[in-house]
Amino acid sequence: MSKIEGGCYCKAVRYEVTADPIINAQCHCRECQYITGGSANVCLVIPPGGFNYTKGAPKQFARKDLENPVTREFCAECGTPLLSRSPAIPGAAIIKRGTLDNPMAYPEPQLAIFTIDKQPYQNIPTGMPAFERMPG
Repeated sequence: MSKIEGGCYCKAVRYEVTADPIINAQCHCRECQYITGGSANVCLVIPPGGFNYTKGAPKQFARKDLENPVTREFCAECGTPLLSRSPAIPGAAIIKRGTLDNPMAYPEPQLAIFTIDKQPYQNIPTGMPAFERMPG
């Protein structure tokens, strides 16, 4: 695979992806709804070693009231959410597809996850496999 680049809105933080995603999904969990402002989070799970920041450094946030929280990384200048890191997938980068320079560099999402939290106004394309939680 060739290198694919992305970053935040103000370009203070930049990254590159050098591995194919292991998951290409839209996530409807309640936490993602907060991060997106209400929509599903369209994301790509990049395996360990396949993601690297090339400019700047993100700010990180993890909830202190949860036992195994997801860590959110975002630009401290413009606030763009860049990625998440989950203890359930150690070392992987769960990047926000909209932060890619070319959001269509990968095929359309292949599944919908955490639909148990889906809001009535969120759409899942006809025929897309959908799961109430993360599939095994």
